Amino acid sequence: MTNVTRSRPLSPHLQIYKPIPTMIMSIVHRITGGALYFGTILVAWWLIAAASGAAYYDWVNWLFGTLIGKVVLFGYTWALVHHMIGGFRHFGWDLGYGYEKHFATMMAKATIVASVLLTLLIWIVGYLARY
Repeated sequence: MTNVTRSRPLSPHLQIYKPIPTMIMSIVHRITGGALYFGTILVAWWLIAAASGAAYYDWVNWLFGTLIGKVVLFGYTWALVHHMIGGFRHFGWDLGYGYEKHFATMMAKATIVASVLLTLLIWIVGYLARY
C-alpha cells in the first residue's frame, strides 16, 4: 500500500509568496493590534499610579522618562497611530472602496509614511508643549 500523502502538493506558504506592501501592512496591522493590548497596560499602570499617590506617580513618571521608557512609549504611540490609520483603510474597504491593485498598494505605502510622520508630529508637539 502506498502513502497517499506523499503525492499531495504542498500548500504555498510565506516562503513562496513575494512580499507586497498590502501583505506586509496586513501583517503589521495585526502585530500593532496585539501590541496595543500590552501598551494599554502601561496606560492603566500610569493611571493607577496617579490614583495611588504622589510618590508612586513620580516613580512611574521617572521610569517612563528614561531612555527605555521613552522608546517603549514612542513605539506604543506609533502602534496606536498605525493601527488607527490601518483601521481607516479597512473601513474604506468595508464601504467597498479601494480594491483596485494600484490604489491598495498606494494606500499601504501611505499608511506607513503617515503613521511615522504623525507619530513624530505627536512627539514633537508633546515635547514643545512641556516648555
